Amino acid sequence: MAAEAASALGARVVIFDAMPSVGRKFLLAGKGGLNLTHDEPLPAFLARYEGSQGRLRPLIKAYPPSALRAFAGEFGIETFVGTSGRVFPRDLKAAPLLRRWLQRLRARGVVLLMRHRWRGWNAAGALEFEHAGAVLTLTPTATVLALGGGSWPQLGSDGAWVAPLAAAGIAITPLMPANCGFEAQWSDFFRARYAGTPLKAVAARCAGDASQPAPRRGEFVITETGVEGSLIYALASRLRRAIQALGHAVLELDLAPGLTLEAVQRALAIGAGGKRTVAEQLRRAAGITGVKSALLREVLPRASFDNPLVLAAAIKSLPVRLHAPRPLAEAISTAGGVALHEVDQNLMVKRRPGVFCAGEMLDWEAPTGGYLLSACFATGARAGRAAASLALAAPAADDNKQPDLAP
Repeated sequence: MAAEAASALGARVVIFDAMPSVGRKFLLAGKGGLNLTHDEPLPAFLARYEGSQGRLRPLIKAYPPSALRAFAGEFGIETFVGTSGRVFPRDLKAAPLLRRWLQRLRARGVVLLMRHRWRGWNAAGALEFEHAGAVLTLTPTATVLALGGGSWPQLGSDGAWVAPLAAAGIAITPLMPANCGFEAQWSDFFRARYAGTPLKAVAARCAGDASQPAPRRGEFVITETGVEGSLIYALASRLRRAIQALGHAVLELDLAPGLTLEAVQRALAIGAGGKRTVAEQLRRAAGITGVKSALLREVLPRASFDNPLVLAAAIKSLPVRLHAPRPLAEAISTAGGVALHEVDQNLMVKRRPGVFCAGEMLDWEAPTGGYLLSACFATGARAGRAAASLALAAPAADDNKQPDLAP
């Protein structure tokens, strides 16, 4: 996107990519239908970027979700809004958009160089790249670093850029998993029987988090190692902070969000002491069956099932203890990165004039739902325009000269 914005202004652009082909993580997003952005009102959209919305607000306002949909439309890619408000291409594929986009970039004269891995700056301040066993150097007028986070390293975003930037004195917030699963200590029986089973029609919150008093509704999946899914991703930053502070987090689950506590208490009390089994009482009182019923038994002491008041309270607020996020390499996205105070309003690194940062390598995070790609596109657009403005204001160079890649 930085190359798109810069080339549209007439700047000469070269893209260096460490991988054999372009846009591998973008294509991976396409396997899930390519959730480009979200259709909710902009104030609510911006609120998804907790902790960094103040810095991202002007960037996303300058390149809002409507602009991203219009951009896709320039390539004949029609988009639609799903039932959850998420925006997708009509054909639910990333490849057609990427293919047509690359054609336009090449038509503008953008040069793409694959298998060029950036190593940092040399003593003279030039960029260094590894390619085909050689070290190449380049001194451009402006540089945009869009090196990704640290998740899915097999696609290129391996976080190797942290060392050279830190060595340059640029503050880096440690890379951490975001939009990830969390680990729970399931019993062997529960793991074997229910791993891969979704929990639907539930609500959840992170216990002790006063900033989100109301549980969030959604669904997630029981995994071999714990929990994962859209509802967990929405709470990931809170759960991660709790684990950092306390060594564990408590996921409070409401297994019957459509019923009040009092209603569940009354329904359980009616069946108490009769001929109904506990399983039948749970089904009749709150629709608790299958994995929900098993999760109650996994978490609660056996004696809890003899007390309707205790059981009702657990149905409405079941404490599931989580002890760690899943590894960074498995995460959908990355928290941490270049501290936002290190860049100006155009995303230029204050300590490295002429160097801009964009995308996931900046220290922001958001849940899934189109917010990740939207912010990457918005930051890329801002950095690309600013880099082009800097390059175009520089003394005129020989337009026929190719990039100076000196071994």
